[in-house]
Amino acid sequence: MSENVCSRRTFLGLMAASLPGLSMFRGTVAAMAGEKKQQAETARLTNPQPSIGIALGAGGANGLAHILMLEALDDMGIQVAHIAGSSIGAIIGSLYAAGMSGKEIRGLVEQFVLSEWEEPLTKLVEGNAFQWIDFVEIELGNGGLVSADGFLAFMSDTLKKRSFEELDISLRIVAADLWKREQVVLASGDLISAINASMAIPGVFEPVQREGRVLIDGGTCNPVPYDLLMDLCDIVIAVDVIGERTQPASGLPGYFETVFNSIKVMQTAVMNEKRQQQKPAIYISVPVVDIRALEFYRAQEVFEQSMPARNSLKQQLPQAIEKWKSATARSTEDQ
Repeated sequence: MSENVCSRRTFLGLMAASLPGLSMFRGTVAAMAGEKKQQAETARLTNPQPSIGIALGAGGANGLAHILMLEALDDMGIQVAHIAGSSIGAIIGSLYAAGMSGKEIRGLVEQFVLSEWEEPLTKLVEGNAFQWIDFVEIELGNGGLVSADGFLAFMSDTLKKRSFEELDISLRIVAADLWKREQVVLASGDLISAINASMAIPGVFEPVQREGRVLIDGGTCNPVPYDLLMDLCDIVIAVDVIGERTQPASGLPGYFETVFNSIKVMQTAVMNEKRQQQKPAIYISVPVVDIRALEFYRAQEVFEQSMPARNSLKQQLPQAIEKWKSATARSTEDQ
């Protein structure tokens, strides 16, 4: 008998001898997998976790406060299920939904806004708009004062995701139909045009044409769109960054002050009425004072003023989760 034949017989013999043990091993693995699955299901039933959504509101540069709220969620290990955003809330919400952490978004702002925007934005709000950098080119006519093309190109490069369907977290972006005077909720298709529409501040950025509509800033119709999440999430967090303004000694506002503060008057009225009809589990009103809409170069001041609101969220959310768990447990017992 050849050596090769003996080797094959020896190998087959060993395999045959090992089959009972191999079968037992496979059975053990399957049992362990089933046990782990059962443990996970038991943990889910005994320690259920609520789905959490966050609505990020409109407010221009005040909206940089949203970053601190997202950092707070990250610190607590909270996984957000849904996001809704208007205007600046749509911008920051899209970055978070695309997979960036609150800390990473803050780093982006500190690196880009503070270095690139400081001098140009200072000149713009002081009235010398024609020296603003190419990032937001002056574009008189067409319904807007400046072009957002540079910023949108930057967002596209940063997000690296073109559609809502590619995002890590479900996102709803609010815009307003200029002619029908109604809210438009964008949740599918092209992401950049949706952001563009939601941030199209009247008189500043050109309205956006999308799907046969002419769209403007979502903050004009729904400044903090928490209502879009009420049927989707167990706990909804609403972040209001409308902010506050101190009346100047003269009492007479300039052009930009009039435009932006008029919008805030409208937004405040909308929110007062809305909150009487429906309230989220957590409503955070960030008391950012005297930061004008385009003063993004004052990011550090916004962050400092937002710390109390951040701390409030970190206190309120665990309480809301425990309240939800207690209610869920009572409901289960009743069944």
